[in-house]
Amino acid sequence: AYNYSAHGPILPIGADVLALTPIAAYRPRRWRGALLPKLAKVRIEVLEPEKRPVMADADGHPAGNILAVEVATATEIEHRVMFDPGHGLEERLIREQFV
Repeated sequence: AYNYSAHGPILPIGADVLALTPIAAYRPRRWRGALLPKLAKVRIEVLEPEKRPVMADADGHPAGNILAVEVATATEIEHRVMFDPGHGLEERLIREQFV
């Protein structure tokens, strides 16, 4: 849901990819993000941070005045997702995309 709200793709729950979606990216202006292998690691370094202060946010945890940020999948974290019978996530994702 968060990725979609940021104009990123809707991904199936079993997709083994890491979605890298920019929010208010300055350059390149029309970069829409990337789908990377699940175990990819991305490092973004801030050029001239004294002139261009940067803030990053990950899952509601903001960090200000960063010099660099690394993005990776935390494979040790698991979540149990529960649904009512007949109201599965896959059907809901398809409905959101095509209906």
